[in-house]
Amino acid sequence: MHPILLYDGVCGLCNRLVQFVLRRDAAGVFRFASLQSELAQRILARHGMDARDLDSVYVVLDSDQRGELVLARSDAVIFILRHLRAEATTGGPAPFIAKASVSGFAFWRVLGFLLPIIPRRLRDLGYRIIARNRYRIFGRYDSCPIPTEETRSRFLDL
Repeated sequence: MHPILLYDGVCGLCNRLVQFVLRRDAAGVFRFASLQSELAQRILARHGMDARDLDSVYVVLDSDQRGELVLARSDAVIFILRHLRAEATTGGPAPFIAKASVSGFAFWRVLGFLLPIIPRRLRDLGYRIIARNRYRIFGRYDSCPIPTEETRSRFLDL
């Protein structure tokens, strides 16, 4: 089961995050869907969340399974950072094992392990400040950008 990254499809920062993950996820672990999609609406509704709240990025684990889990804001970012350049494995309680990186991307994984030292309330406060100003700083698209032919299969809402 692949983790699904739910993001604001018209947000410049969110789209940069998706491109960042695509470049560093050589094993193709992550799947993507915009918060504007029906898929995101169904998943978030199951957890009492509103997909119209575009100020958050989410990571969905075990989608459509009994143990489905949704990580939001800084917890989602930490999960993403920890699993960059991950390889899918079979079986076991942890379906994704981080692969050692010698190409300079290990920094992001290390950051993913250091960020939890900061209390969640402070991490999420910083996250909310950036989220409130993201359109002004990073811009906004009129519609969700179209993925390339190479990455199209990783987008679940096309």
